[in-house]
Amino acid sequence: MKRIEVKLSLAVVAPLLDVIKAVSESLDDQLAAAVQLERIDVDLRKAWRDELVASQNGDVQSLLALFDSDFFASGVVNFDEDNADAILRACAAVRLRLKDHYLNDMADEALESGEVALEVLTVDQRRYFMCYLFLATVQELVIEHLEPSVS
Repeated sequence: MKRIEVKLSLAVVAPLLDVIKAVSESLDDQLAAAVQLERIDVDLRKAWRDELVASQNGDVQSLLALFDSDFFASGVVNFDEDNADAILRACAAVRLRLKDHYLNDMADEALESGEVALEVLTVDQRRYFMCYLFLATVQELVIEHLEPSVS
């Protein structure tokens, strides 16, 4: 099984984990991306939506679980083939929420390129933006090293 270990700076990552936790709480009963379910029976729509929310939030909890006491002792986080898909989905969900609720003033091009004038951002916007970039980097690592279709 493929596995990658990434050594991260605790001083840099710890505040970003606080952002991810706060965003995950905002996702408790909501989907990060809107899904058009209007044409479906009301009961089926509720069941489907509830299942999607539960799956999304399980993925986010899987991401957060990687940053456990072992991580805080060593600074090392492990990604492997077993958690790759959940990590990709969790990063996407949190990034969507960050973009739509906290970074909505920024153009998509600026967010994706990382070319943002940090000095014009508020302290909170900087944290949200840095978290957005961190999660994008995690996604890139997982895709590059663990996705079978890329190998």
